[in-house]
Amino acid sequence: MQVQRAVIAAFEFQPGVPLVQQIVEQLTVAISQGGLPHGSRLPPIRELSELMNVGKSTVVDALDRLRAKGLVVSRQGSGHYVHRSTLAIKPEAGPDLQPQDTLSVVRRAVLQDTGALRPGAGFLPSSWLPAEELLKAVRGTLRAASLQMGEYGVAAGYLPLREALRVKLTAIGIDVPVDQIVTTANTVQAIDMLMRLLVKPGDTVLLDDPCYVTMHTNLALHGARVITIPRGADGMDMEALEQLVSAQRPVLYMTNNVLHNPTGHSFSPAQVYRLLELSHRYGFHIVEDDLYGDLQQRMTPRLAAGGLDNVTYISGFSKTLTANSRVSYAVLSPPLAARMVTLKMASGGMTSELAEQIVCTILSDGSYAKHIRRTVDRLYESSSRVSGWLIEAGCAVSSLPHEGLYIWTRLPEGLHAETLARAGMGIDLILAPGTLLSKAPDASQFLRFNVAHSDNFQVRERFFRLLDTQDT
Repeated sequence: MQVQRAVIAAFEFQPGVPLVQQIVEQLTVAISQGGLPHGSRLPPIRELSELMNVGKSTVVDALDRLRAKGLVVSRQGSGHYVHRSTLAIKPEAGPDLQPQDTLSVVRRAVLQDTGALRPGAGFLPSSWLPAEELLKAVRGTLRAASLQMGEYGVAAGYLPLREALRVKLTAIGIDVPVDQIVTTANTVQAIDMLMRLLVKPGDTVLLDDPCYVTMHTNLALHGARVITIPRGADGMDMEALEQLVSAQRPVLYMTNNVLHNPTGHSFSPAQVYRLLELSHRYGFHIVEDDLYGDLQQRMTPRLAAGGLDNVTYISGFSKTLTANSRVSYAVLSPPLAARMVTLKMASGGMTSELAEQIVCTILSDGSYAKHIRRTVDRLYESSSRVSGWLIEAGCAVSSLPHEGLYIWTRLPEGLHAETLARAGMGIDLILAPGTLLSKAPDASQFLRFNVAHSDNFQVRERFFRLLDTQDT
């Protein structure tokens, strides 16, 4: 043990850096370089404290961190031993088990922050988010006595958050008691639970086209038969919709009522009335996904404002506040709300009260409303600039101008969206081809641009460069 003592006694510490951090770093170096051999016993904690002239609690803290890194193991009644195997073994890259088709590769790239430019992303960039307000809410939540670290929380969701959501919903014409509001970890979880409650294998479900590809994937897992209705910047053909539901008899229609992804369309009062009338006449339930509604400039009616007998409303904060803290919620009829709470408990779907308290703070102190006002103004300005350079590039804007997060763009004649997206990855430009969102025959002629990520000179320059390479 004399060698170990000599190595440790030679440690030198610099002022201004936490002692625990320096001890962990220097012991790690000594272990990796063989100064402390694998299997060798470290001096007792009291002796380590004397050798390094630090407190025993500092030594204990450092050993705990080294144990967590797999560099030290403890043996009851014997002490601490060096464990170097995690450093000696170099991990070998195994086979990539993920699907390698273009859509799968692009979908993963859109979600992963690799430093590439992501005009195809589905959320706001970090620079647009209220970072200071979020950090303040996090610190306040961690200090609050109301955070019960040892409890699961209420199955329906954190009550003060649901009360804040009830107030928020009232402003858009949805007036419900808190018992009909159920929180979920994200909107996909809400949709998945609703599918379990409302759809049986073989049932027909109606979707907009385009819509996010996750909807098709989720419904396939539930054994549903999917039919689609074309939807553009002007909405859909209501006569065609009635013919479709009359012939196919879907049990469910899932739709973005407001700021449809990706066309930006919102149903007018007349269209909302017609949809509700059709749902009652032909007996299908409507799931109203209002994930983008807070980004709307001028409010349009929500389907759920007409009642929740055959409409379920879902929304959340992943597109507006933070994609990483994906607090969402569903507003349901009383019987369906009770069934969802039961399913949430039975399937391990309990939500994080920590995340819910953070969002509750942001909603209640007014900072969320201020952030949304700033974001809507920025989107309006950015949309004009991005639309301008897309038109300059020879593309056609096929969505409503200045509305929402996305621009749905038809490519110049002869270009293929998936080919362009594959080539874009080679220059760190992550695009969203239309085939990610649509099953239509002409989907390969479209790209979806995120306005906030695309209002960037580098995005413009790389996209123009990409089009030049395709022309040659």
